[in-house]
Amino acid sequence: MQIVAVRRTSSRARSRAAVALTATAALLGGALLSGCASDDSPSGSSTGSAAGQKGKTVLRIGVFGAFGMKEAGLFDAYMKAHPDVSIEQNSIERNENYYPQLLNHLTSGSGLSDIQAVEVNNIAEITATQSARLMDLGKVAGVQKDAFLPWKWAQGTSKDGKTVGLGTDVGPMGICYRKDLFQKAGLPTDREAVGKLWAGDWRKYLGVGKQYLQKAPQGTKFLDSASGLLAAVMGGNEKRFYDTDGKVIYKSNPAVKEAWDIAAESATAGLTAKHQQFQKGWDQGFANGQFATVSCPPWMLGYIQDKAGAAGKGKWDVAPAPKPSNWGGAFLTVPEAGKNKAEAAKLAAWLTAPAQQATLFAERGSFPSAQTAYADPVVSGAKHAYFDNAPIGQIFSQAAKGVPVQILGPKDLVINTNMADVGMLQVDQKGRSPEDGWNAAVKAIDNALDQ
Repeated sequence: MQIVAVRRTSSRARSRAAVALTATAALLGGALLSGCASDDSPSGSSTGSAAGQKGKTVLRIGVFGAFGMKEAGLFDAYMKAHPDVSIEQNSIERNENYYPQLLNHLTSGSGLSDIQAVEVNNIAEITATQSARLMDLGKVAGVQKDAFLPWKWAQGTSKDGKTVGLGTDVGPMGICYRKDLFQKAGLPTDREAVGKLWAGDWRKYLGVGKQYLQKAPQGTKFLDSASGLLAAVMGGNEKRFYDTDGKVIYKSNPAVKEAWDIAAESATAGLTAKHQQFQKGWDQGFANGQFATVSCPPWMLGYIQDKAGAAGKGKWDVAPAPKPSNWGGAFLTVPEAGKNKAEAAKLAAWLTAPAQQATLFAERGSFPSAQTAYADPVVSGAKHAYFDNAPIGQIFSQAAKGVPVQILGPKDLVINTNMADVGMLQVDQKGRSPEDGWNAAVKAIDNALDQ
């Protein structure tokens, strides 16, 4: 039995990735499909199996990209169990186009879908500025706080305790590595042995990289990019860019400084292939085997499979990251201005319940934010054939449970993007000093925050 899974990448990715996996020991053999995925409806269009049927309550869901729930059959399953409900989906391909429209609609109280998806990089601004315009989904029948990862529940909850977003998925971090390149460099290839090399400390990861360089196969580097490493290290910190009072603290936060120093050292020590993630050169780096490791959440697996192609099958594997970290995820919200709030809240609760999250993972590769779903054999027994049958269900479940409750801020995406694509990219690609790169990032961030 084969399962084909497709996952949205983060808003930085600007692409859609296909994730192929086998779930449980009974699901033998590899999934076959990889490639770019998109929603099957045109941008801004509505779809629904029973849309517009007379006498039905029509629930409209606004999403960005190929969100996966419709494609996984969840809408059809709900409509079959609730014949008086019809579900329509409105998808805008890119979150950078979707999110400003959502803010405008929330402010005006018009043009809203009954359910609106929110990307993790935007959820802090939503909880801080829009909670009065959204329902408290924590009070909806059937929603259980303890079913969700504590940090995911906290992300969708405002300071006054109103849970306006129910988590759909998360992006716990692993390290994907090329076994063949490790072997040629004289390093272990067994995933447990590899994980032990850097367990507990990202600086150990750099140490392994320096060992790799001593016998590195010609034309290869240890990791893809310093910016990717920066994101991975920062994704495991409780405090990053804001404090609990909403003050911007990235300049003085020791955790940010440590992440910057680690990523900058990977560049200055010559460990990176100097790529910018989600650009053509990076894609070609996968295809040509230019680097031995990359920080990867679950949705990255399909991207690697797509870009590395058939020649990479069995050469790639997955090991635990040095420390738990998260990159990616989304939420469902229900606007107060909706015409069918009660029915929409019921649907949002059902779509994010553990059983449906397990189905979404099995069909589309979106890793559950409901921790109780991790006991489901579909999740706990999941293996990825392309990555030498790596037990991805176990690896990513353990990582997800270890992520701290993170303090998010309204401009996290602005700060993160400029730090990576302005500051760290100059260190990695242009050879500027870590200090000069940091100053460039600070200047760009401060200018952006002043606008």
